[in-house]
Amino acid sequence: MSGRLIAVVGPSGVGKDSVMAAMAARRPDLGIVRRVITRAPDLGGEDYEAVGETAFAHMAATGAFCLSWQAHGLRYGIPAAVRDDLADGRDMLVNLSRGVLAEMQAAFPGAVVLHLTARPETLAKRLAGRGREPREVIETRLARADMSLPAGVRAVEIANDGPLSEAVDAALAALYPARV
Repeated sequence: MSGRLIAVVGPSGVGKDSVMAAMAARRPDLGIVRRVITRAPDLGGEDYEAVGETAFAHMAATGAFCLSWQAHGLRYGIPAAVRDDLADGRDMLVNLSRGVLAEMQAAFPGAVVLHLTARPETLAKRLAGRGREPREVIETRLARADMSLPAGVRAVEIANDGPLSEAVDAALAALYPARV
């Protein structure tokens, strides 16, 4: 049986990486895709492979990614090797942009989308707290926070304003419903 690609999407600051890490900690059989990003190394948050623009372009041209996109002045890539994990039957969490969901569903027909949401004040506080971006960038990210999902994309919506454990409980219950 093939594993599922589980896209975790939502606005910047909603806690995608925190939710994913907590989900994987509770279910060791659940993997997390390590993205390739044209971002400086060691900025905190997720574990990612930092590369320059030239290296990213070369990787994209040589088929190293099964999905890639650009957002917030950065380029993001999902390594093609994720297909091996899925073929081995492992469910894999991936932090994706809402703008690439239609492409993801075409490439991975059995994919699942978890759409994390949070109130604007929660997002603003989290973005400021992580200290990665200047105020202007935070304001741009907040302006995009209410971006809707592409037409035809079905998602499970999970609110992440309260304790992390509540969002993780809801996400795991949606992905792995208890069988009675």
